[in-house]
Amino acid sequence: MGRKAWLFAGSELAGPRAAMVMSLVQSARLHGHDPWLYLKDVLEGLLVHPNHRIEELLPHRWKPAA
Repeated sequence: MGRKAWLFAGSELAGPRAAMVMSLVQSARLHGHDPWLYLKDVLEGLLVHPNHRIEELLPHRWKPAA
C-alpha cells in the first residue's frame, strides 16, 4: 500500500470520483463552510435545482439555506 492506494478505492473509476468529492470538501473548507452541511444541502436540493444555474452550487458561490 502506497500513498496512491486511495486512487483505486473499489474500482478504477472510484479513485477519480473520490478525488472529486475530496476536492469539493476541501473547497468548502477553504470558503469557510462546514463540509458536511454543504454536501448535505447540495445533495438534497440537487434534484430540484435548475440545470442552467448549477454553478450556484459550487463552494465559492453557495449560500447556506436560512
